[in-house]
Amino acid sequence: MAEARRTLVDVVVDKVLEHILSGEIKADDALPPEADIAKDSSVSRLTAREAMKVLKAQNIVYVKRGLGTFVNPPERWTGLEAIMRAASRGVASDQVALRLLEVRRMVETGAAELAASRHQPADLAAMEQSITAMESAHHSADVEALTAADIAFHDTVLQASGNPFVPALLGQLTTLLYAMRRETSAFPEVQRHAIHHHKLVLAAIASGEPGAARSAMDAHIQQTFEDYEHYLLASQSDGAAAV
Repeated sequence: MAEARRTLVDVVVDKVLEHILSGEIKADDALPPEADIAKDSSVSRLTAREAMKVLKAQNIVYVKRGLGTFVNPPERWTGLEAIMRAASRGVASDQVALRLLEVRRMVETGAAELAASRHQPADLAAMEQSITAMESAHHSADVEALTAADIAFHDTVLQASGNPFVPALLGQLTTLLYAMRRETSAFPEVQRHAIHHHKLVLAAIASGEPGAARSAMDAHIQQTFEDYEHYLLASQSDGAAAV
């Protein structure tokens, strides 16, 4: 999955955010003047000003007229990427992945429950198509294609919930979720588990039974938890022990 091209504004935003996350600039502290921020990143003052607008839009900073720009505490931030960076600070990458799975369980089990009573025929067809694509990718050992088909299946479930807020919630986590699924999908046994559970989720949603759909998705997420711990964390531990 290609990353979006970073602009000079992005560079300044990242640098200021890093100063905040490192504790160098604390909550309610004033940011340096724009001229100093521009000099620190070797950009123009106009670029620094645009970066401040981005940080303000995400509620990372606030302005006191006549006094300057100050830092909000993280709990007031609204920019998801910044929130994720703050939440991940000092936390092992495996714990971040497990926390993302917790979010998926909360959102996706509810989405499957809603989808059971709100889905359209086209939704079921799209899920079936994703499963077929996963099977094909599994047989050809194409991890990238399997990951894309996996995500497409879940995106369809979110859309089939009939609630536009549901896909919007997880949509903001797309990059992080893709990276995690790409890692776990590298194991053939995990691929087989995913395909099996996707078929069960599809059948439960097609049955029109909300409780069955919620249970099927919960079982799928639980299997993902177990696979992540058994395959990925175990392989990481083995690799560390071999060093």
